[in-house]
Amino acid sequence: MSDRRPRILIVDDREQNRYVLGRVLRQAKYECLEAKTGAETLRLSETLPDVIILDVNLPDMSGFDVCRRLKSHSATSQIAILQISASMVSSENKARALEAGADGYLIHPIDAAVLVATVRSLLRLRAAEGVARLAAVQWQATFDALSEGLAVIGSDGRLVRWNTAFGAICGADRPLMAGDDAAAILENVLGTSAPLHSGGADRSPSDFRVGNQTFQASVKPLGAESETGALVLVLTDITDRQLAEYALRTAEKIAATGKLANAIAHEINNPLESLINLLYLAQKSGSLDSIHGWLASAGIELDRISRITRQTLSFHRDTHTPVAIDVGKLLADVVELFEKSAASRHVRVVFDRQPTHAVHGFPGQLSQVFGNLVRNAAEAATPNTDVVVRLRPFQRAGCDGARVTIHDKGAGIPKDVQTLMFDPFFTTKELRGSGLGLWVSRNLVMKHNGTIRFRSSTRPGCSGTTFEVFLPVGPPPQQSLHRDDA
Repeated sequence: MSDRRPRILIVDDREQNRYVLGRVLRQAKYECLEAKTGAETLRLSETLPDVIILDVNLPDMSGFDVCRRLKSHSATSQIAILQISASMVSSENKARALEAGADGYLIHPIDAAVLVATVRSLLRLRAAEGVARLAAVQWQATFDALSEGLAVIGSDGRLVRWNTAFGAICGADRPLMAGDDAAAILENVLGTSAPLHSGGADRSPSDFRVGNQTFQASVKPLGAESETGALVLVLTDITDRQLAEYALRTAEKIAATGKLANAIAHEINNPLESLINLLYLAQKSGSLDSIHGWLASAGIELDRISRITRQTLSFHRDTHTPVAIDVGKLLADVVELFEKSAASRHVRVVFDRQPTHAVHGFPGQLSQVFGNLVRNAAEAATPNTDVVVRLRPFQRAGCDGARVTIHDKGAGIPKDVQTLMFDPFFTTKELRGSGLGLWVSRNLVMKHNGTIRFRSSTRPGCSGTTFEVFLPVGPPPQQSLHRDDA
């Protein structure tokens, strides 16, 4: 806080009036300057006094005009002005002074206590305005420093104010102006004004692809469910974030496929050995019927190898657009892939299936989700127990769908770990895990408009974990940022 005394400029063409006002104010510990003309007032105002006490009748110009000029100039507009007069005492004169920008109006003779109280009031007002201006500058600087594009939209759908990032995103064709139609701006940038038209709680963020960029648009009411009807529009360029997430998903897919390699090698090795033996027997046989029999058996083993290969490739290849998926068949393939690796741990994978509606989505992505969950359950399960995979038709929030539960009888997940399960890079497997499996799985399930959750118990005798995935029968998910995302 500054220790300087407030400076008061007293303007009156009568010396005795200046003397009386100055004496009262100096006794109140104010520093006083004096002027007797309008021109002198304008010159001294450049020193920026805190308050100007300005007489209406001056020899060279009207005090009203002096006040108007001071308030219209940016450098002096914040100076508090108290107009005084001995002759202009009507309500019209007071109104004229206030219209010209005066902050107060007193009539001679002026009581000393009233004068000091008025000056103190004007100083408090000036201090409050200074704090408000500083806060506004700080707010605007913060507003402009945000990387997200933010804009305030009035109840009439017109642009009120916006930050630098919003101007950069939406003002490429021409500079934005207050009063521009917000819907037209979004149509130009995103190709749709849909974010402005969804109501209330349904205004969840939506992603929009624009050329090589992806923007997330969200709209929130300004204030308590918007008594004013104004909105805050947020546009975020999430291209880099999606690229990073794509890289992480790809890394997790590669890691998951690597974990399958041993099981797949073992799975293929058995039919390959049988195939080699059958071909050898066919070559050595002298009977045509025996050769046909050996070759028929060899064909069965080849079909088995082919099926395993297709199941493995489903983790790498996927459709470019959503397709109808038989969740039961997809789960059966996943269970078959992991049965052998689970059996090596003395764990049996049991598939309990009921018919369900087909869901729309990307088979490779859902194979990755369920493969990750089944593998985790098999690794967590206690030896000589079952991992139970159940598929049931289900309805949630009025929407039909398929519910998949994967239950193991392992040690369970400790409470302090449960809140971190879906965090990227969190793992309890140390060097054996990437920490991305569940994070990627949740993102892929959400992309299919579904949900994934779990419950777990560590109580002895009834420990275990159950993961549940719900996939709705609804509109297909949006295509991913990259065609080979899955």
